[in-house]
Amino acid sequence: MRAIIVRDRDSGIAGLTVTDMPYPHAAENDVVVRVHAAGFTPGELGWPATWSDRAGRDRTPAIPGHELAGVVVELGYGTTGLTVGQRVFGPTDWARDGSLAEYTAVEARNLAPLAADIDYTVAAALPISGLTAWQGLFDHAHLTCGRTVLIHGAAGGVGSIAVQLAREVGAHVIGTGRAGDRDIMLGLGAQAFLDLDGDDLRDAGAVDVVFDVIGGRILERSTELVRPGGTLVTIAMPPTTQPRDGRAVFFVVEPNRVRLADLAERVRNGRLEPVVGSVRPLAETASAFARRHRTPGRTIIRVADE
Repeated sequence: MRAIIVRDRDSGIAGLTVTDMPYPHAAENDVVVRVHAAGFTPGELGWPATWSDRAGRDRTPAIPGHELAGVVVELGYGTTGLTVGQRVFGPTDWARDGSLAEYTAVEARNLAPLAADIDYTVAAALPISGLTAWQGLFDHAHLTCGRTVLIHGAAGGVGSIAVQLAREVGAHVIGTGRAGDRDIMLGLGAQAFLDLDGDDLRDAGAVDVVFDVIGGRILERSTELVRPGGTLVTIAMPPTTQPRDGRAVFFVVEPNRVRLADLAERVRNGRLEPVVGSVRPLAETASAFARRHRTPGRTIIRVADE
């Protein structure tokens, strides 16, 4: 099968190549999926799990990418809940070969059924971004109607979904980003916009929740914006300071089949629209990782035709 591989962590994005790899083995409770569309995280080549398995053993050459949408073609021993020929989508395990390949083995529990009227490229943009947005806003920050949330990077994959979910629950949403993101954010439902290059974050005022996907100075400056009793949640890095009379939470997204199915149903009935900024063929994965031409939303790799 064709796959994107990386052999050497020192080579970085330049080391991403298309090559032939063995067809994956379906372990117990796995399925093998013929991948139609795949998502990736630009920084994943720096993750330890890209280079070693859960026991710390080297697993290069590694296949990156950790979101997929496709069709089940094989069931591992003892696998239940899915069938051969079924359309599915979901995240793959961080420490196993990923989704930038024609076939991928993944734990069945990570995947949810995919309705025929949702395009594979849209579905591939949903698993990590959708689950991260939901878990950050509701499982960790406990956002409710009438609260104010500041969402950093609100035009990105996670941020754009977080804006829509927060608005649906009745929160007041302030989005941050670059000047060119303003119209996209407001179109998704944000009620206010702050330019990270030109505006003062303090213009947001006190907020109940900060959702951060950027880290660094943005994360540090956001701590002072959290109201007493409020929450700062981040996926970028563990925070070094806590909000006064509040709390800060760093988390890593977890698979959840039930929540994936709920997010897909929201897409079907028009309540949620994942932002797909670009769709590229497998051969252009390296340039997609490089993000030379920044686009809002997610860049998705089309692996196979419909």
